[in-house]
Amino acid sequence: MIYTNLLIFLSAIFLLSLGPEDAASAPSLSLSASLYGATAAGLWLLVKRWFKNPRTMYPSGYFRTERNLSIVALACFAVLILFGGLKANAAMLPLSAQVPVLIDIFGLFIFFTYLALVWIGGSRSYASAFGRPLKTRTLVVTNFKFNLPIILPWLGLSLMYNLLDLVDSDRVRRLLESFWGDLLFLGLFVLLVLFLFPPLVRRLWNCSPFPEGSIKDHLQAFCKRLDFKADLYVWPLFEGRVLTAGVMGLLPGLRYVMFTPALLQHLDRAELEAVMAHEIGHVKHRHLLLYVFLIGGFSIFAGLLAQPILYASLSMDWIYAVMARNLISAETLISLISGIPLLILLLVYFRYIFGYFIRNFERQADLYAFKVLGGSHGLVSAFKKIILVSGQNADKPNWHHFGIGERIACLESCERDPSLVRRQDGKLRRSLLAYLAVLAVCIAAVSRVPSDQLVQTYEGKYIESVVIPSIAGIETDSDRFRLLGDLLQNRGLGRRAIDAYDDALRHDPDNYQALNNLAWLLLTSGDQELRDPERALELADAAAVLAPLPHILDTLATAYWAQGDIDKAVATETKALRMDPEQEVFYRLQLERFRTSTYRSDTLFID
Repeated sequence: MIYTNLLIFLSAIFLLSLGPEDAASAPSLSLSASLYGATAAGLWLLVKRWFKNPRTMYPSGYFRTERNLSIVALACFAVLILFGGLKANAAMLPLSAQVPVLIDIFGLFIFFTYLALVWIGGSRSYASAFGRPLKTRTLVVTNFKFNLPIILPWLGLSLMYNLLDLVDSDRVRRLLESFWGDLLFLGLFVLLVLFLFPPLVRRLWNCSPFPEGSIKDHLQAFCKRLDFKADLYVWPLFEGRVLTAGVMGLLPGLRYVMFTPALLQHLDRAELEAVMAHEIGHVKHRHLLLYVFLIGGFSIFAGLLAQPILYASLSMDWIYAVMARNLISAETLISLISGIPLLILLLVYFRYIFGYFIRNFERQADLYAFKVLGGSHGLVSAFKKIILVSGQNADKPNWHHFGIGERIACLESCERDPSLVRRQDGKLRRSLLAYLAVLAVCIAAVSRVPSDQLVQTYEGKYIESVVIPSIAGIETDSDRFRLLGDLLQNRGLGRRAIDAYDDALRHDPDNYQALNNLAWLLLTSGDQELRDPERALELADAAAVLAPLPHILDTLATAYWAQGDIDKAVATETKALRMDPEQEVFYRLQLERFRTSTYRSDTLFID
């Protein structure tokens, strides 16, 4: 269940990274809310229908239905991100420009509301399957706390980066952008995971100290014999009815082995000792570190392949035909054609590559127990009792643990041929070396991809197929080039847009729209190399003299702020607010920004 939820939440986080943030092309807040309401209503109808099935009254049926509905919730979330302007609207939240992770936190909150519909609709089935009726609020909170640890490392990483990025120091920013800064940041994150994550998760999962008695004394003596240190806890997973155990934490003082109450109730001392040996095997073989390494490996693969996938997709002519017809916004289309292959890569990677390794890690932990106990009797007996008590199908395959029948068969094979233990260790070493070799080959291959040439090809095709036809019929050369600049700026082609605006001003130096739009681009471009606050102030001032409109005054105020003249920035923005009270929320956010923060070359802006 945990590994399936990991896949679902990784997909949700990945979808958030794809969502367009351009407010200009996003649906209005009311349309976005309507789409959210429609998707939530559709999900709720499906939840009510599927949980009417009598099979959901049993644990296996409940888990299967909850998993399938969670996937539907993920699909609803994808629709809201790609077509509902979720991120663009969330970017209007206070402080979101300074701390962008707030946008993602809001997005995940929306995803949790979809999941809450699944949990609420399945409450009766849950009560029947696990023998404990819970209030709806308690059930939602319990599920939230169970899933929260899956996203905590990512949230911690993102928040830490945003907070360090807020430090108003050129020296700190240069350090963060350097190789040593990457190492420092990674070190801080590792410290977070080592010292804060395990005790926080233990509390979120409501784990309680292992009861005093002979069983605890026996297990602690067994750990001491194997030179293993950990605290023992009871883990009330799904009302304690699930028969499982787990280990968490890399440091001995912050390491916990957790047993569910059902496991303690049904296994005898020898069987619990075998389960403990299995969990110790995970630590002795450094599986916890390898999990982090393999999850990080996907980030490396995705980072390497993102640009080649995008530009390979943009080489297809049909993309531009769709853009030219305005059937879908260019930002959404580009997000789809670049994101869908990466989402497929994520699912394939975790289902098959990550799944391959964690299955074999489980087998290696089983064989560690075999080795230290001198045989398979205790673990095989525990597995057979789990099958008997839980009603599991021993032959059912499992993508992340091997089927329980396969695990028994492997242990029995080791009884006949103990060399299988050594061969399993060798198999994993070779697999990890092969993984590293493939990663190195990918790095070498991607470094040879001619990115600059691909960018030029994309820009040329886009301008020829979409931009030039859209400005046909414009009478003056200045306005034609100005509109070309607007289109290029909206599509993120900043350098081309600057050239177009300059051409517009060469034809008509008093084109106030070109003056204003070029000034805004030089202040807010996502490409820091294109920012030029000094020239932006000159252009914005000229535009305001020609046409002191509210949006032009806003550009001028931003230029004053960028130059450090806060008083003029506030006075000019206040004038814009008085002229256009319908946009009061935006102008007041701008005033707050001018008074409380400092302009930097990497300051984020939302139109």
